[in-house]
Amino acid sequence: MVRVACIGECMIELSELTDGSLTRSYGGDTLNTALYMARLGIPVDYVTALGDDGWSDEMLAAWQAEGIGTDKVLRLAGRLPGLYVIQTDPSGERRFQYWRDSAAARDLFALPETPALVEALARDYTLLYLSGITLSLYGDAGRAVLFKALDTARSAGVRIAFDTNFRLRGWPDREVARHAYREILDRSDIALASTEDLDLLFGAGGTQAFLDGKRPAELVLKLARPACRVLVDGNDEIVEATPVENVVDTTAAGDSFAAAYLAARLSGANPADAARAGHRLAGAVVCRRGAIIPRTAMPEKVLEQKGST
Repeated sequence: MVRVACIGECMIELSELTDGSLTRSYGGDTLNTALYMARLGIPVDYVTALGDDGWSDEMLAAWQAEGIGTDKVLRLAGRLPGLYVIQTDPSGERRFQYWRDSAAARDLFALPETPALVEALARDYTLLYLSGITLSLYGDAGRAVLFKALDTARSAGVRIAFDTNFRLRGWPDREVARHAYREILDRSDIALASTEDLDLLFGAGGTQAFLDGKRPAELVLKLARPACRVLVDGNDEIVEATPVENVVDTTAAGDSFAAAYLAARLSGANPADAARAGHRLAGAVVCRRGAIIPRTAMPEKVLEQKGST
Protein backbone atom coordinates (compact mmCIF):
# COMPACT_ATOMS: atom_id res chain seq x y z
CA MET A 1 0.00 0.00 0.00
CA VAL A 2 1.26 3.47 -0.89
CA ARG A 3 2.21 5.70 2.04
CA VAL A 4 4.40 8.81 1.97
CA ALA A 5 6.48 10.44 4.69
CA CYS A 6 7.27 14.14 4.31
CA ILE A 7 10.26 15.17 6.44
CA GLY A 8 10.90 18.74 7.52
CA GLU A 9 9.83 21.64 9.70
CA CYS A 10 6.67 23.63 10.26
CA MET A 11 6.97 27.02 11.95
CA ILE A 12 4.70 29.57 13.55
CA GLU A 13 4.02 32.29 10.95
CA LEU A 14 3.31 35.89 11.92
CA SER A 15 2.18 38.26 9.17
CA GLU A 16 2.55 41.98 9.82
CA LEU A 17 -0.41 44.06 8.65
CA THR A 18 -0.26 47.68 7.50
CA ASP A 19 -1.24 48.95 10.96
CA GLY A 20 1.58 46.98 12.60
CA SER A 21 -0.66 44.29 14.07
CA LEU A 22 0.12 40.61 13.48
CA THR A 23 -1.90 37.63 12.36
CA ARG A 24 -0.77 34.10 13.27
CA SER A 25 -0.71 30.98 11.16
CA TYR A 26 1.84 28.25 10.48
CA GLY A 27 3.88 27.21 7.48
CA GLY A 28 6.64 25.05 6.08
CA ASP A 29 7.49 23.81 2.59
CA THR A 30 7.27 20.05 3.20
CA LEU A 31 4.20 20.52 5.39
CA ASN A 32 2.50 22.34 2.51
CA THR A 33 3.32 19.43 0.21
CA ALA A 34 2.04 16.90 2.75
CA LEU A 35 -1.22 18.79 3.14
CA TYR A 36 -1.92 19.01 -0.59
CA MET A 37 -1.02 15.33 -1.04
CA ALA A 38 -3.52 14.45 1.70
CA ARG A 39 -6.19 16.50 -0.06
CA LEU A 40 -5.44 14.57 -3.25
CA GLY A 41 -6.09 11.28 -1.48
CA ILE A 42 -2.54 10.08 -0.85
CA PRO A 43 -1.89 8.59 2.62
CA VAL A 44 0.84 10.79 4.07
CA ASP A 45 2.54 11.34 7.42
CA TYR A 46 4.49 14.38 8.50
CA VAL A 47 7.83 13.65 10.17
CA THR A 48 9.20 16.37 12.42
CA ALA A 49 9.73 17.39 16.04
CA LEU A 50 7.61 19.88 17.98
CA GLY A 51 7.53 21.20 21.51
CA ASP A 52 5.02 20.46 24.26
CA ASP A 53 3.45 23.94 24.01
CA GLY A 54 0.00 25.06 22.96
CA TRP A 55 1.11 26.21 19.52
CA SER A 56 2.49 22.75 18.79
CA ASP A 57 -0.84 21.30 19.94
CA GLU A 58 -2.65 23.58 17.49
CA MET A 59 -0.38 22.51 14.63
CA LEU A 60 -1.00 18.83 15.29
CA ALA A 61 -4.76 19.34 15.46
CA ALA A 62 -4.74 21.28 12.18
CA TRP A 63 -2.67 18.63 10.41
CA GLN A 64 -4.90 15.84 11.67
CA ALA A 65 -7.98 17.75 10.47
CA GLU A 66 -6.42 17.74 6.99
CA GLY A 67 -5.89 13.99 7.10
CA ILE A 68 -2.12 14.10 7.68
CA GLY A 69 -0.76 11.34 9.89
CA THR A 70 1.11 12.61 12.96
CA ASP A 71 2.32 9.40 14.60
CA LYS A 72 5.91 10.22 13.60
CA VAL A 73 5.88 13.72 15.12
CA LEU A 74 8.19 13.73 18.15
CA ARG A 75 7.32 16.01 21.08
CA LEU A 76 10.18 17.57 23.06
CA ALA A 77 9.57 18.80 26.59
CA GLY A 78 10.29 22.47 27.14
CA ARG A 79 10.91 23.20 23.45
CA LEU A 80 9.07 25.33 20.89
CA PRO A 81 8.58 25.40 17.13
CA GLY A 82 10.50 27.90 15.04
CA LEU A 83 8.93 31.25 14.21
CA TYR A 84 9.07 33.69 11.32
CA VAL A 85 7.58 37.08 10.56
CA ILE A 86 6.48 38.22 7.10
CA GLN A 87 6.67 41.93 6.31
CA THR A 88 5.32 43.31 3.03
CA ASP A 89 6.55 46.65 1.70
CA PRO A 90 4.37 49.12 -0.28
CA SER A 91 5.43 47.55 -3.59
CA GLY A 92 4.30 44.10 -2.44
CA GLU A 93 7.76 42.66 -1.83
CA ARG A 94 7.83 40.23 1.10
CA ARG A 95 10.63 40.06 3.68
CA PHE A 96 11.10 37.21 6.13
CA GLN A 97 12.69 37.30 9.58
CA TYR A 98 13.38 33.98 11.31
CA TRP A 99 13.77 32.77 14.91
CA ARG A 100 14.51 29.06 14.50
CA ASP A 101 18.01 28.23 15.78
CA SER A 102 16.65 26.36 18.82
CA ALA A 103 13.50 24.97 17.19
CA ALA A 104 12.59 21.42 18.18
CA ALA A 105 12.67 20.22 14.56
CA ARG A 106 16.41 20.79 14.35
CA ASP A 107 17.09 17.89 16.74
CA LEU A 108 14.97 15.31 14.91
CA PHE A 109 17.99 13.16 14.01
CA ALA A 110 19.80 13.57 17.33
CA LEU A 111 17.28 12.24 19.85
CA PRO A 112 16.89 9.02 21.88
CA GLU A 113 13.83 8.32 19.70
CA THR A 114 15.78 8.75 16.44
CA PRO A 115 16.80 5.07 15.95
CA ALA A 116 13.17 3.96 16.16
CA LEU A 117 12.20 6.68 13.69
CA VAL A 118 14.91 5.57 11.26
CA GLU A 119 13.56 2.00 11.42
CA ALA A 120 10.04 3.25 10.76
CA LEU A 121 11.12 5.22 7.69
CA ALA A 122 12.39 2.01 6.12
CA ARG A 123 9.44 -0.10 7.28
CA ASP A 124 6.28 1.97 6.94
CA TYR A 125 6.60 3.92 3.68
CA THR A 126 6.85 3.56 -0.08
CA LEU A 127 8.17 7.10 -0.63
CA LEU A 128 10.12 9.59 1.50
CA TYR A 129 9.94 13.26 0.50
CA LEU A 130 12.23 16.04 1.69
CA SER A 131 13.57 19.37 0.49
CA GLY A 132 16.65 21.55 0.51
CA ILE A 133 15.16 23.37 3.48
CA THR A 134 14.91 20.02 5.28
CA LEU A 135 18.63 19.48 4.70
CA SER A 136 19.49 22.90 6.11
CA LEU A 137 17.90 22.09 9.47
CA TYR A 138 20.20 19.50 10.95
CA GLY A 139 23.89 20.37 10.70
CA ASP A 140 26.60 17.95 9.55
CA ALA A 141 25.98 15.34 12.27
CA GLY A 142 22.22 15.32 11.82
CA ARG A 143 22.52 15.13 8.04
CA ALA A 144 24.87 12.15 8.37
CA VAL A 145 22.19 10.32 10.37
CA LEU A 146 19.54 11.36 7.84
CA PHE A 147 21.61 10.13 4.89
CA LYS A 148 22.21 6.79 6.62
CA ALA A 149 18.46 6.55 7.25
CA LEU A 150 17.77 7.19 3.57
CA ASP A 151 20.30 4.52 2.57
CA THR A 152 18.59 2.03 4.89
CA ALA A 153 15.19 2.93 3.47
CA ARG A 154 16.35 2.61 -0.13
CA SER A 155 17.83 -0.80 0.66
CA ALA A 156 14.34 -1.79 1.81
CA GLY A 157 12.81 -0.63 -1.49
CA VAL A 158 11.62 2.81 -0.39
CA ARG A 159 11.95 5.55 -3.00
CA ILE A 160 13.36 9.01 -2.23
CA ALA A 161 11.96 12.24 -3.70
CA PHE A 162 13.81 15.52 -3.24
CA ASP A 163 12.83 19.12 -4.00
CA THR A 164 15.85 21.40 -4.36
CA ASN A 165 14.11 24.45 -2.78
CA PHE A 166 17.40 26.24 -2.03
CA ARG A 167 17.51 29.13 0.45
CA LEU A 168 21.05 30.39 1.08
CA ARG A 169 20.12 32.02 4.40
CA GLY A 170 19.62 28.56 5.92
CA TRP A 171 23.24 27.51 5.34
CA PRO A 172 26.54 28.56 6.96
CA ASP A 173 28.03 28.91 3.47
CA ARG A 174 27.37 27.81 -0.09
CA GLU A 175 29.99 25.06 -0.15
CA VAL A 176 28.39 23.25 2.79
CA ALA A 177 25.09 23.40 0.90
CA ARG A 178 26.67 22.12 -2.32
CA HIS A 179 28.13 19.12 -0.52
CA ALA A 180 24.80 18.28 1.14
CA TYR A 181 22.92 18.62 -2.16
CA ARG A 182 25.34 16.32 -3.94
CA GLU A 183 24.83 13.75 -1.17
CA ILE A 184 21.04 13.87 -1.37
CA LEU A 185 20.83 13.99 -5.16
CA ASP A 186 22.98 10.85 -5.35
CA ARG A 187 20.37 9.15 -3.14
CA SER A 188 17.25 10.47 -4.89
CA ASP A 189 15.03 8.48 -7.21
CA ILE A 190 12.97 11.57 -8.10
CA ALA A 191 14.25 15.15 -8.11
CA LEU A 192 12.10 18.23 -8.45
CA ALA A 193 14.51 21.04 -9.27
CA SER A 194 14.45 24.51 -10.76
CA THR A 195 16.93 26.34 -12.94
CA GLU A 196 16.84 29.16 -10.38
CA ASP A 197 17.86 26.84 -7.52
CA LEU A 198 20.59 25.07 -9.47
CA ASP A 199 22.19 28.24 -10.82
CA LEU A 200 22.02 29.93 -7.42
CA LEU A 201 23.57 26.92 -5.71
CA PHE A 202 26.18 25.85 -8.25
CA GLY A 203 26.81 29.16 -10.02
CA ALA A 204 26.24 30.30 -13.59
CA GLY A 205 25.85 27.23 -15.74
CA GLY A 206 24.92 25.11 -12.74
CA THR A 207 21.81 23.75 -14.42
CA GLN A 208 23.65 22.54 -17.50
CA ALA A 209 26.46 21.05 -15.42
CA PHE A 210 23.85 19.15 -13.42
CA LEU A 211 22.14 17.90 -16.57
CA ASP A 212 25.47 16.81 -18.06
CA GLY A 213 26.53 14.92 -14.93
CA LYS A 214 25.02 12.21 -12.76
CA ARG A 215 21.37 12.91 -11.98
CA PRO A 216 18.36 11.05 -10.56
CA ALA A 217 16.52 8.67 -12.86
CA GLU A 218 13.43 10.90 -12.75
CA LEU A 219 14.02 14.62 -12.97
CA VAL A 220 11.48 17.43 -13.22
CA LEU A 221 13.23 20.72 -13.98
CA LYS A 222 11.12 23.85 -13.52
CA LEU A 223 12.11 26.50 -16.04
CA ALA A 224 12.27 30.29 -15.81
CA ARG A 225 9.02 30.49 -17.79
CA PRO A 226 5.75 28.69 -16.87
CA ALA A 227 6.92 25.26 -17.97
CA CYS A 228 8.97 22.32 -16.81
CA ARG A 229 11.28 19.84 -18.45
CA VAL A 230 10.65 16.18 -17.60
CA LEU A 231 13.56 13.77 -18.05
CA VAL A 232 12.70 10.11 -17.37
CA ASP A 233 13.88 6.85 -18.95
CA GLY A 234 15.69 8.59 -21.79
CA ASN A 235 12.71 10.81 -22.62
CA ASP A 236 13.10 14.59 -22.46
CA GLU A 237 9.84 16.53 -22.73
CA ILE A 238 8.82 20.14 -22.13
CA VAL A 239 5.45 20.43 -20.40
CA GLU A 240 3.98 23.91 -20.63
CA ALA A 241 1.72 25.40 -17.97
CA THR A 242 -1.45 27.30 -18.76
CA PRO A 243 -0.64 30.97 -18.08
CA VAL A 244 -2.23 32.40 -14.92
CA GLU A 245 -3.51 35.93 -15.44
CA ASN A 246 -4.19 36.92 -11.86
CA VAL A 247 -1.21 35.82 -9.76
CA VAL A 248 -1.84 36.94 -6.18
CA ASP A 249 0.81 35.08 -4.16
CA THR A 250 3.43 32.59 -5.33
CA THR A 251 3.91 31.13 -1.84
CA ALA A 252 3.73 27.31 -2.03
CA ALA A 253 3.60 27.22 -5.83
CA GLY A 254 6.50 24.78 -5.87
CA ASP A 255 5.23 22.88 -2.83
CA SER A 256 1.82 22.31 -4.40
CA PHE A 257 3.39 21.37 -7.76
CA ALA A 258 5.44 18.72 -5.96
CA ALA A 259 2.36 17.41 -4.17
CA ALA A 260 0.32 16.99 -7.34
CA TYR A 261 3.22 15.60 -9.37
CA LEU A 262 4.04 12.94 -6.78
CA ALA A 263 0.38 12.15 -6.11
CA ALA A 264 -0.21 11.65 -9.82
CA ARG A 265 2.84 9.43 -10.22
CA LEU A 266 1.82 7.34 -7.21
CA SER A 267 -1.65 7.04 -8.74
CA GLY A 268 -0.27 5.68 -12.01
CA ALA A 269 0.08 8.75 -14.23
CA ASN A 270 3.00 9.05 -16.62
CA PRO A 271 5.57 11.79 -15.90
CA ALA A 272 4.24 14.31 -18.42
CA ASP A 273 0.66 13.99 -17.17
CA ALA A 274 1.94 14.22 -13.60
CA ALA A 275 3.66 17.49 -14.51
CA ARG A 276 0.38 18.77 -15.95
CA ALA A 277 -1.30 17.88 -12.65
CA GLY A 278 1.41 19.86 -10.86
CA HIS A 279 0.77 22.85 -13.09
CA ARG A 280 -2.99 22.64 -12.50
CA LEU A 281 -2.70 22.70 -8.73
CA ALA A 282 0.06 25.31 -8.59
CA GLY A 283 -1.96 27.51 -10.96
CA ALA A 284 -4.86 27.48 -8.50
CA VAL A 285 -2.64 28.07 -5.46
CA VAL A 286 -1.02 31.22 -6.85
CA CYS A 287 -4.45 32.80 -7.35
CA ARG A 288 -5.02 32.93 -3.57
CA ARG A 289 -3.14 34.60 -0.77
CA GLY A 290 -1.17 32.31 1.52
CA ALA A 291 0.34 28.86 1.20
CA ILE A 292 -2.84 26.88 1.88
CA ILE A 293 -5.89 27.64 -0.22
CA PRO A 294 -9.42 26.79 0.99
CA ARG A 295 -10.65 23.32 0.13
CA THR A 296 -13.37 24.94 -1.95
CA ALA A 297 -10.68 26.53 -4.16
CA MET A 298 -9.03 23.21 -5.00
CA PRO A 299 -9.29 22.60 -8.76
CA GLU A 300 -11.32 19.63 -9.94
CA LYS A 301 -9.66 16.57 -11.50
CA VAL A 302 -6.12 17.58 -10.54
CA LEU A 303 -4.97 14.00 -11.09
CA GLU A 304 -6.79 13.50 -14.39
CA GLN A 305 -4.65 11.20 -16.57
CA LYS A 306 -4.29 10.97 -20.34
CA GLY A 307 -1.54 8.40 -20.68
CA SER A 308 -0.04 5.46 -18.87
CA THR A 309 3.11 4.96 -16.85
